[in-house]
Amino acid sequence: MTAEESLLGIDIGTSTTKAVLARPDGQVIAQAERPHRLSLPRPGWAEHDAENTWWSDVVDVCTELAPVAAGGLKGICVSGIGPCVLLCDGRTNPLRPALLYGIDTRAEAEIRELEERLGRADILERGGSVLSSQAAGPKLLWLRRNEPEVWQHAARWYMASSFVVARLTGAYVLDHHSASQSDPLYDLEAGAWADDWAADVAPGLRLPELVWPSDQVGAVTDAAARATGLPPGTPVVAGTIDAWAEAFSAGVRRPGALMLMYGSSMFGIRVVEGATREPLLWTTEGTERGTRTLAAGMSTAGSLTAWARELSGGPSWDELIAEAAAVPPGSDGLLLLPYFAGERTPIYDPHARGVLAGLTLNHGRGALLRAVYEGIAFGTRQMLELFEGAAGPPVRIVAVGGGTRSPLWLQIVSDVSGRSQLVPEQAVGASYGDALLAAIGVGLVPLDTDWARTAATVTPNEHDSATYEQLFELYGRLYRDTAGVVHALGSARPAD
Repeated sequence: MTAEESLLGIDIGTSTTKAVLARPDGQVIAQAERPHRLSLPRPGWAEHDAENTWWSDVVDVCTELAPVAAGGLKGICVSGIGPCVLLCDGRTNPLRPALLYGIDTRAEAEIRELEERLGRADILERGGSVLSSQAAGPKLLWLRRNEPEVWQHAARWYMASSFVVARLTGAYVLDHHSASQSDPLYDLEAGAWADDWAADVAPGLRLPELVWPSDQVGAVTDAAARATGLPPGTPVVAGTIDAWAEAFSAGVRRPGALMLMYGSSMFGIRVVEGATREPLLWTTEGTERGTRTLAAGMSTAGSLTAWARELSGGPSWDELIAEAAAVPPGSDGLLLLPYFAGERTPIYDPHARGVLAGLTLNHGRGALLRAVYEGIAFGTRQMLELFEGAAGPPVRIVAVGGGTRSPLWLQIVSDVSGRSQLVPEQAVGASYGDALLAAIGVGLVPLDTDWARTAATVTPNEHDSATYEQLFELYGRLYRDTAGVVHALGSARPAD
């Protein structure tokens, strides 16, 4: 099949790189994906090999889809996990693996140090967020302090999307949204780098030029064309962090709209008006000029359901989900804390760990998966309550991501939270939002073009919601009552 006019969207996820070729009206022409592994070299560390994961995957999916696009490819956009920190030399060669987003918690000491030196309240006011494992700045400081032999050769730093853009075009850029998650390096009100704080955290490191996600930043070079099969000279737009590209694909672009992303982690984005500040949420630039978002993220979701399946012997998803659906709400007395990789929102405890309470010899794998779904749902409800406290009830909640393929999981989240969710017709994800950003960026469609269509609405079951109301209180108590024990166990663990 040959595309007369097409847009290529590419997204680098935690476990998979996905690409989509779409027409300017949103019709999907072709898709490609490549799985990859997350490296966890030490507790609290999470890394990707940028050369052999990010770039290699992009080369593969482009090589697969370029012949389908033929001569009709009009634009390219790339999104990726973030905020990440990849140090490179002046020729865009990675100097070490990339430190990933909030699931990499190694920079605890640097967070405390920067809060003491710059002031926690000042960081929140200037940058929109307090420092946490989600912030890029402390990770840069960690690298500078702990790997000086790498730091002395570092000329530039990238996130997943900006690294691929650099490889495609030679441009050294970063979009404003991604920059606004690089606390404390970005001044939210100025819409610019906080040069004084950046010089304090990462002295001598050149900062990328700031652009907006749909801005054209260059074109595919001859070298990139030879590597990927893409036509040389094809326009490339900047792109952004994957969750925001996915929100864009789902039509979450105006104040009051909220997205829940059922991915490797559970992530929420709420579009807001004004300069809202909430210490337990991240205030960031939006995907489009003049917009702002509040964001929150758990550390696990799909990664935890995959763990439950593997632990259960690897049955098919359909089989395991059917067994979980046969277990009544409350998982036959099981209650799970999903903190298997520490936790971000709302407790911000990198030392938290998973807890499964109430086990008996009668519990099977169906009860385990249901307890995982319910534990994630309780954490999701906590996120939603934070959003409402900061900005009022949402106009609508849109559910996206691979986890939406499980109707049981969607239903449990609605039952636990008491809120309805809209499920889009097109479930391609962030790469679909990238294709739309590319279409806007190259001028094929107007700025307000929206490809999102609703396929289904999930509404709460009042009877099950009443059951979960009691368990939600126990969920909060379980963390408070076990945190001391869990922290002590972590302290007693031998160093790797």
